[in-house]
Amino acid sequence: MLVLVAPGQGAQSPGFLAPWLDLPGVADRLAWWSAVADLDLVHYGTEADADTIRDTAIAQPLLVASGVVAALALFPHPAEAYRVVGAAAGHSVGELTAAAGTGAITVESAMTLVRERGRAMAEAAAVTETSMTAILGGDRDEVLAKIAEYGLTAANDNGAGQIVAAGTVEQLAAFHADPPAKARLRALSVAGAFHTKHMDSAVDRMALLARGVPARDPRIPYISNRDGAVVHSGRELVERLVQQVASPVRWDLCMQTMGELGVTGVLEVPPAGTLTGLVKRALPGVETFALKTPDDLDAARAFVARHGVAGHSMANSPTWRLIVAPFSGTVRVGVPGGDPIEPGTQLAPGTEVCAVVSRRAEQTLVAEHGGTVLEWLVEDGDPVAPGQPLLRIHPKGEAH
Repeated sequence: MLVLVAPGQGAQSPGFLAPWLDLPGVADRLAWWSAVADLDLVHYGTEADADTIRDTAIAQPLLVASGVVAALALFPHPAEAYRVVGAAAGHSVGELTAAAGTGAITVESAMTLVRERGRAMAEAAAVTETSMTAILGGDRDEVLAKIAEYGLTAANDNGAGQIVAAGTVEQLAAFHADPPAKARLRALSVAGAFHTKHMDSAVDRMALLARGVPARDPRIPYISNRDGAVVHSGRELVERLVQQVASPVRWDLCMQTMGELGVTGVLEVPPAGTLTGLVKRALPGVETFALKTPDDLDAARAFVARHGVAGHSMANSPTWRLIVAPFSGTVRVGVPGGDPIEPGTQLAPGTEVCAVVSRRAEQTLVAEHGGTVLEWLVEDGDPVAPGQPLLRIHPKGEAH
């Protein structure tokens, strides 16, 4: 089973986009997206220096554009990807790349959101001098306790023994002077404390814009940074993108979900290398591929052919008719104390229909669009996997 992943801020390097401009149509796409992003993506991706592209307002649109360009080179007809890709995920701003790649939002919507995300996060970062530090190794519980002791936030939990702490420069200086035992600290060259309370004003700005973003349910399972859950609702996906700006990235849980899905291959779009490195350490035995330049495309296609599985359940069903499991666990059909939900039941939009319970969490699922219940695909108490369809609903206003 194949998973596509998209990296986050910090993965960019000077000139990394230059080789992709040799492909037909890429310059035209970038010119159009540059107009949407109000940013010269070609210039920043080919000529700008490292300090320039470190700017949050530049780095984030550049990352999303590069990931989508490479994905379209690999899958010129997106429907091909929907048939063979088992799931998709992005790290931090890479979630917008994944959202566009799964068809949940358009590329234009992704570029608009990332433009405003980058600007709003840069403005939020300018209010207080903040930064981030990577912690490598050490006992996980001790590391988290030490982060909390100094009032910092575990902004990225990347798994494989890597956690990123974020907060004010004063808090980080004290943390560096008293590090967790057996851990190595590395200050990151970032412009602020992303995925923390310091980004709350950016969330407010994003929430205002997101209400008008057209969203569709993703065509393939989308794994969310918040908790590693498979998100099936396009509207929920957009809401999560907004809240994630000030919420920790749980990449460790994303990789856990990939393992539960049965992943055999992970392909990372440009600028690739960071996430495949984490996967190698966290998921031994899973093959990885870092797509860096167009010279890698033939090998990438062979990788897709080895790991892609045609005809996964969501690809073969109209996804907006399904309720799917967000994570592995046990399904509880219906709502305690509520009326039975049998085939033929008419559901109003937003009706609670079932819950999935695991040691990780419990989540109640709703029929977002409403409609007529056609069939349950599971029984009460059944074990379920992430992204597994649970209930099929016929939308209102359509004939059977």
